[in-house]
Amino acid sequence: MSSSRFDRAATRMDYFADLAENVRLAMAEDLGGGDLTAALIPAGRRARARVIVREAAVVCGTRWFDAVYAAVDPSVQVQWQVEDGAKVEADTVLCEITGSARALVSGERPALNFLQSLSGTATVTARYVAQLAGTTTRLLDTRKTIPGLRRAQKYAVKCGGGYNHRAGLYDGILIKENHISAAGGVMAAIQALRATDTPVPIEVEVETLAQIEEAIAAGADMLLLDNFALTDMREAVALAAGRVPLEASGGFDFDDLPAVAATGVDYVSVGALTKHLRAVDLSMRISDLS
Repeated sequence: MSSSRFDRAATRMDYFADLAENVRLAMAEDLGGGDLTAALIPAGRRARARVIVREAAVVCGTRWFDAVYAAVDPSVQVQWQVEDGAKVEADTVLCEITGSARALVSGERPALNFLQSLSGTATVTARYVAQLAGTTTRLLDTRKTIPGLRRAQKYAVKCGGGYNHRAGLYDGILIKENHISAAGGVMAAIQALRATDTPVPIEVEVETLAQIEEAIAAGADMLLLDNFALTDMREAVALAAGRVPLEASGGFDFDDLPAVAATGVDYVSVGALTKHLRAVDLSMRISDLS
């Protein structure tokens, strides 16, 4: 098995399958029965607005932004100056919006919420990817995502230059400590899965160097090195000797990434990409009324 496993997984993932439901829920919680404040604007008034990013960022979430305004008023037009995945500097105009003034203000918050949050995930991912520049180690996300926004956040990771681990428990296998204990050992756990003719690779979490040979002998396709020290990662790479890819997870910080990659592991997975979310600073300003 090669690193293309995660490339194939990303290709299979339909990042936008939940988009309509994401937007429906966002609109329901923000607009409810209607925008009471927007009533102060004359019904026929039209406006133009611009969305500006106030800091350097990687843009993500344009489809969700568009879908919000399509739901508020299909006649609203959004003209993007950038695409998802674009790296922009502070004070860049991301898009211009024209249409009913009421619609523009009613859709502002849910539209910006999607754009600022997904851009936040893409931006931090790009920072982590930059830490691995010049190495063969790839950055993976995890399932530590905002409930209901997993596909959206995994799309944001892709826009930031990272790779997707499994989408959920249904499309990938990771045998962890509790699985091993419940099954009666690594060998028993893998044999039980092989008996189901599962079509996906089997990854096994190992916590000690002694477990590496056991997991490989049992038929693991990939190993997750859980909270290994750098010295142990290097030894794990030597023990595995290229027989299976190795993923490092836990026990290291952002500044440690170059050293982690230098051990020779194939992947590092980082939950902070999606769970420690800091939204990008955006603003929307109406500049033209008619």
